[in-house]
Amino acid sequence: MTDTPAASETATSQEGAFSRFLHATELDTRLLGMLGALGAIWLGFHFYGEIVNGFGAFLTPRNLWNLSVQTASIGIMATGMVLVIVTRHIDLSVGSVLGFCAIIMGVMQVNILPMYLGLGHPMLWIIAILCGLIIGTLIGAFHGFLIAYGKIPAFIVTLGGLLVWRGAAFLVARGETISPVDPTFALLGGGPYGAVGSTGSWIVGLLGCMAVLALIVFGRRQRKNFQITQRPVWAETFLAVVGCGAVIGAVLLVNAYPWPKGIVRRYASAEGIELPPEGIFISHGFAIPVLILIAVAIVMTILMSRTRFGRYVYAIGGNPEAAELAGINTRWMTVKIFALMGFLTALSAVVASARLGSATNALGTLDELYVIAAAVIGGTSLAGGIGTIYGAILGALVMQSLQTGMVLIGFDAAIQQVVVGSVLVLAVFLDILYRRNSK
Repeated sequence: MTDTPAASETATSQEGAFSRFLHATELDTRLLGMLGALGAIWLGFHFYGEIVNGFGAFLTPRNLWNLSVQTASIGIMATGMVLVIVTRHIDLSVGSVLGFCAIIMGVMQVNILPMYLGLGHPMLWIIAILCGLIIGTLIGAFHGFLIAYGKIPAFIVTLGGLLVWRGAAFLVARGETISPVDPTFALLGGGPYGAVGSTGSWIVGLLGCMAVLALIVFGRRQRKNFQITQRPVWAETFLAVVGCGAVIGAVLLVNAYPWPKGIVRRYASAEGIELPPEGIFISHGFAIPVLILIAVAIVMTILMSRTRFGRYVYAIGGNPEAAELAGINTRWMTVKIFALMGFLTALSAVVASARLGSATNALGTLDELYVIAAAVIGGTSLAGGIGTIYGAILGALVMQSLQTGMVLIGFDAAIQQVVVGSVLVLAVFLDILYRRNSK
């Protein structure tokens, strides 16, 4: 049976309308594909739970809130891994560097600083974090120096770093778990007290909506100044509505997750509040690790899209020889990129150890694989020159969604590793197909 001419014309007009929509809104087709895949993963795990267990536990405020917190650590490192992979390098040491920085911060605030400042001193956690960030940055810069000036392949340098810094963490901690961390430091890991609450979340949401509108207005002005074709008003309005709607939806979601009843009772007892029979609904709101991830994403996006440093990164990834001939100091840029990667890894160590409430030798194990997978799934090409910050964060969310979903439905660790590895290979294969078809 063949299509009638009218049916063919209708299909063509529908394809044309969708293409015109994408052209007018300038939406990234890869972004839409990742969002579609993420939605399919969420719905699949939720309905699978309903079929097998009689209830879906994935699309609930509690699980999605925890999912956002679990994504923060990998997401922070993935934003730095984008720069590393875009410039045609790789960093296999991030998991071990995270563990080493966490141990250093734990030892500082548990064993060393209390000897001089006393227990409970308000500067304990601040000094410990500064030490961790400095050490992480120096480690990354050292790796970059060996790669750029020592001409050692990044694979070998960071593979050696994977072993060296994991062993160094064991030697510093003598194989012990360092705990408990400072109470204020622990808030940076999330939890009921490590969140900004309902009012704070609405403030964050309002600022987010204002930022969306400001970006659209600023973009129109820039296009006018540089005489670039403007997007249609309806397309700008659509983007504003979708952006603000996503922000408000996120606020409603995190505010729908209440504190556990036991913590509410302890809080009410400490504050002298009389609990009614039905209890008190206290919202978690946005967790502090999620806010840290958002701040990192904003800063890294500006760095990559609005600064000379970002332009140099993409230039080096596109053609290193041409970039060097154009006057870019590629070796010094490599040192700075790996130093930034080390800084973000140390920041991720703050979130990971604060969430755990301690520093252990096993912290960060296999994180390097999840970080690389997040960047690649998010559209960063292993061939270099292509990658986005928001894509890496979405990739981290996809990876964590797969892991969380498999835990909820009872898959064991072996199956989880099979799925994660398969997804990584599939992401690279799709990237190859995309690059081939875009030529």
